[in-house]
Amino acid sequence: MAVPHRVDVHHHPSPPSYLQARTDNRHAAAQMGWSAANSIEDMDRGGVAVSMLSLPHSRHIFPGSVAEGRRQVREWNDFMAGLARDYPGRFGVFASLPILDIEGCLREIDYAMDSFKADGFTLMTNIGDKWLGDPHYAPVFEELNRRKAVVYTHPVAPDCCRSIDPGLNDSVIEYATDTTRAIARMLFSGSAARYPDIRIIWSHGGGTMPYIVERFVRAHLFSRNDLKAMVPEGIIPALNKFYYDTAQASHIYAMSALTKLVSVSQLMFGTDFPYRTAAEHVQGLAGCGFSANDLHAIDCGNAHRLMPQLATQK
Repeated sequence: MAVPHRVDVHHHPSPPSYLQARTDNRHAAAQMGWSAANSIEDMDRGGVAVSMLSLPHSRHIFPGSVAEGRRQVREWNDFMAGLARDYPGRFGVFASLPILDIEGCLREIDYAMDSFKADGFTLMTNIGDKWLGDPHYAPVFEELNRRKAVVYTHPVAPDCCRSIDPGLNDSVIEYATDTTRAIARMLFSGSAARYPDIRIIWSHGGGTMPYIVERFVRAHLFSRNDLKAMVPEGIIPALNKFYYDTAQASHIYAMSALTKLVSVSQLMFGTDFPYRTAAEHVQGLAGCGFSANDLHAIDCGNAHRLMPQLATQK
């Protein structure tokens, strides 16, 4: 078996307090059965050297108390940092933030960077129907920009569109759509230009954005007059500054559109474990027509360039 080399930037663990917070979520079954041993086994089977741990969540998982929310997030981050210590070189951490609590976010950024050297931070595409790029996030984005932080994003169904079809999991349609909303908000609020040193990773190949990108390019013709000024370098160059993971998008349909829009240098291997496996994504990418050099860049080269500390972990 080849030596594991891939970096999985989309990998979800299950801290006990996180599972407790999600007990009313009927879609959490895959995470209920998670264990560190299962993660390592799947990583080894799929040739993954390092998995970046992150927790998907929405405002519905946070308690009403600010103090309780801060305690909860601290438990999650300490849990992930503990896994990184217990399995040296196998796990990195994208730390969680209590994003409805701006002061708590700033404190947690300091803690995560100073206490266990977090590799980046996790933000949902929206929290409380405030999409990334909303003024609500400004103090957090200013600090993340100052630190030149990596920000991994994960989609969540907004309040307006939760359980529209009771027989269909929100992830089937709403997650990809909400990633697109968040990308649009980051561009057209001027936030992408305002915070150029934040390195953003969008999940699932950018959602539906590659398919409707011409509408982004022409949005200023039908919307606010200042939209074009919000993206001074142009839509396509701005999109090529973002990164995109391959989780649940490792197939020729998604990759054909995405790679016509952005450079392979912006793509990163992702699995969405425990919902999907590393081996599935390795097999899927192998069928997308990438060269060996391109596959190596997606598997690990781009991640090592973005997070060079991962290339030196032993």
